[in-house]
Amino acid sequence: MKYPKEYLDEIKTRLKVSSVVSKVVALKKRGKEFVGLSPFKNEKTPSFTVNDEKEFYHCFATSEHGNIFDFVMKTQNLRFGEAVKYLANIAGMQPYLFTKEDEEREKKWKEYLSIYRKYVDYYHDQLLKNEKFSIARDYLKNRSLSKEEVKKFKIGFVEKNPGFFYELKKEFSEKNLLESGLFYFDEKKKICVERFKGRLIFPINNISGQPIALGGRIIENSDYLAKYINSPETNFFKKGSNLYNLDLARKLSNKIDYIFLVEGYMDVVGLSKNGIENVVANLGTSLTDKQILTLNQFFDDIIICFDGDESGYKAALRAAENSIKELKPEKQISFLFLPDKEDPDSYVNKNGKSYFLDFTKQNKLPIHKFIFSHYKKQSQNNPSSRAIFEKKLRSIANTIKDNFIKKYVLEFFLEKIAELTPHSNQIKNKFFVRKTKSLEKTKKIFNESQGISGVELKEFSLLYLLLNNLSLFQSNIHLVENIKLFTEINKQIFNSVIKKLKSNETIDIEKLNFDKQLLDKINKFAPIKHILKNKPKNNNRVIELLEDISKDLFNHNLELRIQELESKFSEDLSETTFNELKELKNERKIN
Repeated sequence: MKYPKEYLDEIKTRLKVSSVVSKVVALKKRGKEFVGLSPFKNEKTPSFTVNDEKEFYHCFATSEHGNIFDFVMKTQNLRFGEAVKYLANIAGMQPYLFTKEDEEREKKWKEYLSIYRKYVDYYHDQLLKNEKFSIARDYLKNRSLSKEEVKKFKIGFVEKNPGFFYELKKEFSEKNLLESGLFYFDEKKKICVERFKGRLIFPINNISGQPIALGGRIIENSDYLAKYINSPETNFFKKGSNLYNLDLARKLSNKIDYIFLVEGYMDVVGLSKNGIENVVANLGTSLTDKQILTLNQFFDDIIICFDGDESGYKAALRAAENSIKELKPEKQISFLFLPDKEDPDSYVNKNGKSYFLDFTKQNKLPIHKFIFSHYKKQSQNNPSSRAIFEKKLRSIANTIKDNFIKKYVLEFFLEKIAELTPHSNQIKNKFFVRKTKSLEKTKKIFNESQGISGVELKEFSLLYLLLNNLSLFQSNIHLVENIKLFTEINKQIFNSVIKKLKSNETIDIEKLNFDKQLLDKINKFAPIKHILKNKPKNNNRVIELLEDISKDLFNHNLELRIQELESKFSEDLSETTFNELKELKNERKIN
């Protein structure tokens, strides 16, 4: 059976050719294209090009040419169906299974699209041509929108007493029309009502440019009607998975590496009218992981610009806390706060494109700085408040999925917190100056320890526990026998001790034939001895500490395996390697 064209098109629109090819070929930007060495032939001079705009690659050395499906099939020796599954997974799409349910869903999907296309076309055409709709056209003129913008965004207007439902009913069932979300059943009057009556409608397109939902705005003042409403969620429309204007904005990603994320449809239209077309809007919900991941497929910098009022600020804070976890080393998320009572539409209309872009450059705030600034304002200068402040920031930093970003964001937070207590830092500095002579020994130990890796220190702690609790571990050999060490000399000591413990002989540490210098080093540098110092001997406590060290060493081994598989996957792009990598990363989350 054939894959539906719409399914394949969506994969292609979600994935840039360069992002797929760059997993195999080192690409360099040259004008509108990328160039690299051919993956099909050994060569020293690049003859391989990728064009994201035209969605193809071409090799001048071998005449190989095609789209992302062709590339994956040829470089990984996969059949077409396997290539589709592989790319759908990268694009974050569900696999297509070819069941009867899939066929039925595909049929409903085509009907759903047809209903929306007819609805949007009809009311767009009416807005442009119907004399009765002059009130809507006047409203748009007052908002400085021309016919050009109306056509570009296919804006329409639904009259107060529409009758298009009955026209559509000639072609579609009442059940399917109600399931589209364009209509609802009025229980009192026992009739189907158009949800967007009396409103301007803004088509919400999927990434391929097909209308799948609507946003509606009233044009007359009303105390009982919401200013904006959206289509309800349906089988084919999820608010948290879509963005208004992404279908048009994504096409600019070959020229521009940043995108504005705003709150409303009119903000998108207003910025676009002023020449800022790299803009999308979320759909009346909090910013979701899926929306951030989708934008990251196309742009390196997301600039979140919400209204300059209290509700806009609160929405920005929610967006920051939701989206910081998706930060990646090569991606940025920033916030732009406009003057009070301004929104992107009003601000760009007053000041123009150049001013707006200059204002952005000077005032955009990286996400971690915005979060720190907000919670700093909420805290007071007392120990309890500072403790809550630090706890909150640590909690936010720990949600970040990328370990490198997590490390540096947490360091930033802690350094900025330290700057808030300069007096205590001065006291510490004075203390250290006064006690310099008595601390020479400590300083020497610290300097000596700088050449010892973190994992080696963990191993020292493990060996310290083992050597000082031989009888305990001889009767609980199962707790230690499967622990993996990484440093060769520590591994030798560990294996020798385990062998002795398993022999059931009484062991005397003095009689173990180990290098005395190495034992002295373990006793000197094992961090765990400071935890056990001046504490009464307690077997349960020793076992707890062993479990902590064991878990740390296990996680270290996990990270090494993940790095090895990531390196392997970047070379072979094998589904087996990918699945193994996925399992290890899931295991890392659990641990």
